[in-house]
Amino acid sequence: MVKNINLPLSQLGLTARGGADPMIRGVAVDSREVGRGFLFAALPGVHAHGADYVQQVLEAGAAAVLTDQKGAEIAGEAVVDAGAALVVAEDPRQALAGAAALWFGAQPPVIAAVTGTNGKTSVATFLRQIWTELGYEAVNLGTTGVEGAWSHPLAHTTPEPVTLHSALAAAAEAGVTHVAMEASSHGLDQRRLDAVQLVAAGFTNFTQDHLDYHETFDAYFAAKAGLFRRVLPEEAVAVINMNDPRGTEMRAIAAARGQEILAVGRGLGDLSLVGVRVDASGQDIRFNWHDRPFQARLNLIGGFQAENVLVAAGLAIASGEDPERVFETLPHLGTVRGRMELAATRDNGATVFVDYAHTPDAVATAIKALRPHVMGRLVAIVGAGGDRDRTKRPLMGQAAHEHADVVIVTDDNPRSEDPAAIRAEVKGGAPDAVEVGDRAEAILRGVDLLGPGDALLICGKGHETGQIVGDDVLPFDDVEQASMAVAALDGKLV
Repeated sequence: MVKNINLPLSQLGLTARGGADPMIRGVAVDSREVGRGFLFAALPGVHAHGADYVQQVLEAGAAAVLTDQKGAEIAGEAVVDAGAALVVAEDPRQALAGAAALWFGAQPPVIAAVTGTNGKTSVATFLRQIWTELGYEAVNLGTTGVEGAWSHPLAHTTPEPVTLHSALAAAAEAGVTHVAMEASSHGLDQRRLDAVQLVAAGFTNFTQDHLDYHETFDAYFAAKAGLFRRVLPEEAVAVINMNDPRGTEMRAIAAARGQEILAVGRGLGDLSLVGVRVDASGQDIRFNWHDRPFQARLNLIGGFQAENVLVAAGLAIASGEDPERVFETLPHLGTVRGRMELAATRDNGATVFVDYAHTPDAVATAIKALRPHVMGRLVAIVGAGGDRDRTKRPLMGQAAHEHADVVIVTDDNPRSEDPAAIRAEVKGGAPDAVEVGDRAEAILRGVDLLGPGDALLICGKGHETGQIVGDDVLPFDDVEQASMAVAALDGKLV
């Protein structure tokens, strides 16, 4: 989507060396998308630098190149020789975020973001559902794309700024007024959200993940803290889950910026969860809002979803909604795709759930949350992705081993690695687990184990519809496979 036909480079907040101020006709970070008159952002990457592609974009007619000092050393001379403008920024990613926001212009007036290792998709989806129940044109934006009043696919949880601001502008043009965004640690670290105009932001929790990228826990936490330390305006509201061990630290970061704090937690905070009663189809929760009691029925499986719902409710309140009206919407919230989703039920009453849990903490939390809803045994299927944080693999197996009655270890996006080697590392934490490499067979065998009152939890892929093997993405849907397995074993396949 391009709303502006031409804008001077200076109106994108950028200053070129030598004072050049060409007219810009588009903004791109992918060299293949550059056309005549475009601004190309040549950013540093893990394996290559965007400046390596400058010759290609100059031949395509780029009018300006935004890069860092290293990029200027690589290709600055070529840019100047071609008569294009060279913009060298200390933080080119942040400069790009600002330029993209100015280029695309419109953003929906109410945008809230949520960060945390687990729960981002659920919180964003619940917040969108609350706003929708209150009569707004709302969407959630993140891992599952853009969903709600306007839909759009996304390749990343938090897209790079050109894609992100294009989507926000298109959503605004389509009449969307409220956006709930997931803020990933990668996206925050790479300044992708820096020019998004937020009214509120939330923090769910902090546990191990993405150490292949961030390398240390401190770096990982610092990336997430950037949502409050840098992106969320001083006059906005921070909604913090105080039950997480790092909640106090995140609250202090937000308070130091002068942001208003809305604390959420079990037995503490402005929005306090004081009681939960579960049954086979959901849970009843009792909570306090500034010491005033409320009760609501949640048609959701898993105790952790009560915490996610309260973070979402806190964000709705932080965005200006009346608390009592927000609480009235809670019984209408629906299951988030791939998050503790009931995939199938056997004739004997056994149930099969699919969950996106792909960290040790998420696996443990999901199994423990499902346990009160299950009368019999709990079977868990778990795996780990290739080309990602290896240190969490045995911890994934250990989490399943400690909390499930039966564990099946299988493949989950092995990518370029040897699937058997990944399974062996996962089994290091679950020595008694059954190993079944083929994920479809693992699901079939898991379903076959289910007796009356039992449940199967398939962890890892959630909403995903593909299995990544090498460079190929093979069609695979856990919910679909579970339904097929149940149908086959219960004699319902034609």
